[in-house]
Amino acid sequence: MAFHFAFFNVPWERRRQMACLLFWAMLLPWCVSLAFGSLFNPLAWPLYIPYLVYIVFNRTPTQGSRGWSWLRKLKFWQYCADYFPVKLVVEDTLDPAHNYVFGYHPHGIISVGAFLNFATEATHISKLLPGLNLRLLTLTINFYIPFYREFLLGMNVASVSRNSIDYILNSGPGQSCVIVVGGASESLYAKPGQADLVLRKRLGFIKLAIKHGAKLVPCFTFGENDIYDQVNPGSGALLRSIQRKIQSYCGFTTPLFHGRGVFNYDLGLMPFRVPLVTVVGRPVSVRQNANPTLEEILQVQERYMVELQRIYTKYKDVYAKNRVSDLCFVE
Repeated sequence: MAFHFAFFNVPWERRRQMACLLFWAMLLPWCVSLAFGSLFNPLAWPLYIPYLVYIVFNRTPTQGSRGWSWLRKLKFWQYCADYFPVKLVVEDTLDPAHNYVFGYHPHGIISVGAFLNFATEATHISKLLPGLNLRLLTLTINFYIPFYREFLLGMNVASVSRNSIDYILNSGPGQSCVIVVGGASESLYAKPGQADLVLRKRLGFIKLAIKHGAKLVPCFTFGENDIYDQVNPGSGALLRSIQRKIQSYCGFTTPLFHGRGVFNYDLGLMPFRVPLVTVVGRPVSVRQNANPTLEEILQVQERYMVELQRIYTKYKDVYAKNRVSDLCFVE
């Protein structure tokens, strides 16, 4: 494998974008290191132990998060978005008098497009969707990571638990959430040029939308599966079996992937510079029902999938010219 290095003749703007993205990528391991370091440092215990107790009992992640506007609006996020770059396309005006459940597709490896579009102001989402208070949702386990949880809460990220979604959708008009529907299972299908989605068995978010009378809004990000390459061992391979076991026990899994490096273009953990274009489709209306039947849920799911397919078909020749296959609902 030939490596192409990037030491010289790199414009300052691109170096700044790389530095910002690297800082963001390192935030989680830094927080984990600080958490373990504090655990074994007796001088930190008077503050750290009460903080750990606070984390266990605090309910902010399931009660709408907190959101710091100044953090979401930092120019830093614009530099991160410009690395790819990231673009947000909103097809229809969304009435803030309603509640919405946004379904984000595909998951990709780490859902970069979801975070930069919906957790930050890098693509000016508050101007494109005025009046909506959007929370990007993530696994509850992330809010038990000391220090990192404060970052997530500051970005208005909330738990993807049922109680959390109920709280958000019960909080008044315009209160909405973004769910990366495919989850860990879908990350194992993330391959450049492909759009394989785990959606048919995902009925929970549709049931909750019907329960609250919230409109469903499908979103598709072209390029999300292209920013990393993944080793695909096949459905029956030992590696895939191990990945599925990890997922069943932990709620997340570990795709074997690679991107580019900081100083080379071929191998590393930084994402490839591929444009990310998120298209927000038209809302799918539902009839509110506190106890929907399976038939009702499946009917709404079918309408949701039709709208998602429409988005993909409309834009695939613009934003996915180098695709190797079309949208496919694999599970």
